[in-house]
Amino acid sequence: MPTIRSVAVILFLLLSPALLRPQTPVPEKQVAPPPAPQAEANAQPIPEAPVPVSAQIPIQAGQKQDSSEGRQTKRMFGVIPNFASVSAHTEVPPLTAKGKFWLATQDSVDYSSFVWAGMQAGQSMALRSYPEFGHGLAGYGRYYWRAFADQASGSYFTEAIVPALTQEDPRYYTLGHGGFFRRAGYALSRVVVTRTDSGGTAFNISEIAGNGLEAGLANFYYPAEERSLHNTAVNWASQLEAAGLNNLVREFWPDIRHKVLRLK
Repeated sequence: MPTIRSVAVILFLLLSPALLRPQTPVPEKQVAPPPAPQAEANAQPIPEAPVPVSAQIPIQAGQKQDSSEGRQTKRMFGVIPNFASVSAHTEVPPLTAKGKFWLATQDSVDYSSFVWAGMQAGQSMALRSYPEFGHGLAGYGRYYWRAFADQASGSYFTEAIVPALTQEDPRYYTLGHGGFFRRAGYALSRVVVTRTDSGGTAFNISEIAGNGLEAGLANFYYPAEERSLHNTAVNWASQLEAAGLNNLVREFWPDIRHKVLRLK
């Protein structure tokens, strides 16, 4: 969505210095001196301290850790939906077809979706993107329902319909470690590479073809003057660009919360 794309660009311009700031090195652990020899040969050995129970139990896959590194939240900045993000170093069960449709529904009918559609409609109307829609309240309504249809159809195509057919996982798996550019490259690469339901990796048909289907569907409810191969290709490319920028924000959202907003 152009609105999300604009927000992502602004966020990165403002927050990149904080994300690039090197972390404070952790001081090396002091090595204890070796124990003194026993005074007497017949002295009883000192029993070892019992190992805590928590140290005996390995961390299971999907178990939350105390560290906030790479930990996602359901919303970014308390408003923007983040339902499709998986925290770093976390294994989750595969999504069923029903789960994929529920994920798309959450993203489509969330209260913020109506707000984004309203903002996009206002922006398009101010720029006179489609003069055929007219002015005033009636014109704004024509912009609004089409903006809402764009984002809803995009969510269902990329998160539900196509992934259910290709058995791909539409969620974003946070990398959470490494340098800024490595993580940024990873986030952008997820537009063309995705995880499958079986845990492997594959070409991201859901994102590429799903956004193409959304761009093609828009030809049925936009003015005839806008129904051209060029405009369809531009719409498709803009959706892929928005997906890449959305991945960037999601990848660094845990860092923004922890380093910039100072939230736990």
